[in-house]
Amino acid sequence: MASSKQISSGRKLRSSYATTTISIALVLFLLGIIGLLLLNAQRLSNYVKENIGFTILIKDNAREAEVKRLEKLLSTSPFIKQTEYVDKDQAAEDLKEEIGEDFVDFLGYNPLLSSIDVKLFAQYANPDSLVKVEDVIMEFPQVKEVIYQKNLIHLVHKNVRRIALVLTAFASMLLLIAIALINNTIRLSVYSKRFLIRTMQLVGANKRFIRKPFMWSSILHGFVGAVLAIVLLAVMIYFTSRELAGVIGFQNMDLIIVLFGIVIALGIFITFISTYFAVNKYLNLRTDDLYF
Repeated sequence: MASSKQISSGRKLRSSYATTTISIALVLFLLGIIGLLLLNAQRLSNYVKENIGFTILIKDNAREAEVKRLEKLLSTSPFIKQTEYVDKDQAAEDLKEEIGEDFVDFLGYNPLLSSIDVKLFAQYANPDSLVKVEDVIMEFPQVKEVIYQKNLIHLVHKNVRRIALVLTAFASMLLLIAIALINNTIRLSVYSKRFLIRTMQLVGANKRFIRKPFMWSSILHGFVGAVLAIVLLAVMIYFTSRELAGVIGFQNMDLIIVLFGIVIALGIFITFISTYFAVNKYLNLRTDDLYF
């Protein structure tokens, strides 16, 4: 039967493996989040731009049939993604719910105008294109005014590029931190086995023979850690997709597969390289230096 010392040693070894794997998984999970944002940067940009719309106010004397034709014509325009017609009665009901008072009874008439809410495709949701779109829409005789938040459009257009640059810089910094963390984790793991490495050298094992089990173990740790990170990412994507449908979700399988492949490749590559250099360090140390 195994002695209590052997059992304790086995438990410590399993605990060391688990700690190393979990540490790698958490670091790769953070990298995966940044990778997900970078791979979906254009989609996120388009999502923000396409949700900034404008409102076309219709003249009070315009007939409903003419307005319906106008809406249909706008919905087929190459620069318009979505339109929604809101008649003056519906507008009054919406405002009544918003302010909590029946202003129509108070005023004795409905002062609101019918309108068409419009959302543009992302490539047209910038200040220059919006001016041209506004000019085109104002040519229709039924249109009284085009209303949109010019400051917001300018702000979004200005900050989209900045956000992309910040994300790229943050991803690069996090990658360096991830490499450092995984490298330190691997070095500590190898450090705990430095006397085993020396013992193998003393019985005549060559460097390649000693290095081989450590390298295979590092590949396993990297792969298992990457799989755990992928599971965490999949759970996060599942819940996030409810809030950002069409932007981040499993419907973008090409991007998801690329991301998962990158996570696995990074997990294996970083652990492999870190283990290689860590083992080589102790292979080349003198016996006296192993105690420091």
